[in-house]
Amino acid sequence: MDESKDASDSELADKLISVCRTTVGDELRSITYFTEEEIDQVYLRSDLEQTADLIGFADHERMGFRSQSAYRNTQLGEYEATIRMFEHGFLTRIIEGDRGVWVTTDSMDIDRFEELSTALRKVLAENRA
Repeated sequence: MDESKDASDSELADKLISVCRTTVGDELRSITYFTEEEIDQVYLRSDLEQTADLIGFADHERMGFRSQSAYRNTQLGEYEATIRMFEHGFLTRIIEGDRGVWVTTDSMDIDRFEELSTALRKVLAENRA
């Protein structure tokens, strides 16, 4: 067991939770960190059940690693985040290099999604492996 990896994973998880709680507040539902090989749900609000198919979600969200190249050099600028709307909330996916995070929330103002994606991209960039 690599204790330094566990410590850095724990530190990253703590930072992700802190940034999300600060930005989103009580609307935060869950936080999941992912790479091509790993999935780690680092936060789940206590009133929610652990019934989500994380592997299925991860398989879908990992497509973002490959699709980022489709958005390069467009007049829209650089890719920042993906926001998906569902009946009971939202999913925001942020990818930075070879790592990503998806965050689920209750309904909230669109400006908070931009704040959330900006803050999470910064955490991922600062904590590269």
